[in-house]
Amino acid sequence: MKKFFLSVPLLIAVIAIGMGSGIDALVKAIAPDAGLHHLLAWRFMFGGLIALSVFRAQNRPMPSVEAIRFHAMRGIVQLGGAFTFFYALMHLRLAEATTIGFTAALMVPFVAWALLGEKITKIALLATVIGFAGAALAVTGNPPEAIPDGNRMLGIASCFLAAFLYALVLVLLRMRATKEDATTIAMFTNVMPAIAMLPVTIGLFGMPNWSDIPYFVMFGIFGYVVWYLMTLAYARAPAQRLAPLEYTALIWSGLFGSIFFSEYPGWQTWAGAVIIIAACLIVAFEGRFSTRRETKLPVSDLPE
Repeated sequence: MKKFFLSVPLLIAVIAIGMGSGIDALVKAIAPDAGLHHLLAWRFMFGGLIALSVFRAQNRPMPSVEAIRFHAMRGIVQLGGAFTFFYALMHLRLAEATTIGFTAALMVPFVAWALLGEKITKIALLATVIGFAGAALAVTGNPPEAIPDGNRMLGIASCFLAAFLYALVLVLLRMRATKEDATTIAMFTNVMPAIAMLPVTIGLFGMPNWSDIPYFVMFGIFGYVVWYLMTLAYARAPAQRLAPLEYTALIWSGLFGSIFFSEYPGWQTWAGAVIIIAACLIVAFEGRFSTRRETKLPVSDLPE
């Protein structure tokens, strides 16, 4: 029996991105009252406890000093990306912040080329540009009025910075995903930012509203699961092949925006979504089409 036409890494990545979009919606709703610093500190604390428990339960070996140094650096970059994007969510519409975040996919192939020496294929580059064009079309379906917030421009700048940091984190993840298992990487992904945010957690910058703690626990659980799934995906597929899948976040954000914030996407949003999905499928099938050319066999005859 033929396997489902989407490869496992691509499917894993789409699920993780959907969960990540759900976290974005929760952050947008809760962060203004809960305090962004509290949200980040407690989210990573709970995520770190979960990740460390799984790490210990599976009896993973103690990582090397080199790995600890690497993940400490990656954790700081990840924390910066989370802070800047969550800050942007507080001052921009969900769909707008998601769309700006798509520029991370444009940056990933170039960061991967610089750090990993991955070849930037013309098809992958073209598909990424097409996907961004679809995102640009989709955002025109949003209401024209801006959120009455004096920090809007700072939010936009913060969102672009978050996109760059996210692209860097994904490529750094790829560098270790081929050397370490997903459990170990997910543990570092949560524990390192938790350590960096300890001054906030222990109350040096005030205490949170205890009614928000259940939401922080939810963030910790979802955050751990998202990064665990992304680690699995990037360990099994090149960074530039998975990067365009980030565009599916527009579909998720449109759904969550409609449900929680009364942001109803227009036809432009769905037309853009079709373009985005098409771009993702082009990249998803790129490897099989190139293999067909090399073997001179139809795609249907290639071994699974």
